[in-house]
Amino acid sequence: PPKLSILNNCSASQLEGLCSFLQLSTCPEPFLVRFCSWLLALSPDLSYTSAAILAEQLFLRRVLSLTQPPSRHLMAALTSFCSKYSHPFCRVLVAAVLQGPGEGAEQTKLMCELVEECLEPHSVQLVLSQVLEVPLSEKLLPVLQAVLGRQEVLPPELLDLLVLTMCQQAPAFSTSLDFAKLVTAVLTVYQSQVS
Repeated sequence: PPKLSILNNCSASQLEGLCSFLQLSTCPEPFLVRFCSWLLALSPDLSYTSAAILAEQLFLRRVLSLTQPPSRHLMAALTSFCSKYSHPFCRVLVAAVLQGPGEGAEQTKLMCELVEECLEPHSVQLVLSQVLEVPLSEKLLPVLQAVLGRQEVLPPELLDLLVLTMCQQAPAFSTSLDFAKLVTAVLTVYQSQVS
């Protein structure tokens, strides 16, 4: 709708206030899908800051509170939003999931699915760099596996950081089958660059 052009004219604080007024963080999921389709049609595109605020308002609470797989409506909305605004989405949501306490099994599965199916190559690299900023855990190994499964060409500095991180933290994973799979994946995908 033409009224949505207001999103391009709001300051950050005004946009947060508008999201709060519209109760976007708790709106029904079918409406969320429709709202995200409207965002895709918006011209000009949202600014990075506006997209990050909307990612937080629309998805953060929903994703962090997942205790079972996301509904098809939530998945459709996430996929739709990621198709155009994956960079701000990753900055907001992936960071929050990585820093979240506990196992977060559903959040981890969701991140893997987004990496495997939705994110652009530059956003996959962003996810990898975010994962490498925190200590590795069993929870994060499937995310790294999903990143490597994309077989993207990584910048040398990012590949070096991945290998260095794995070498430094290997003793903590001496009995981990997932870590062994990860090492095998790195040696397979990047065999020409890893000595």
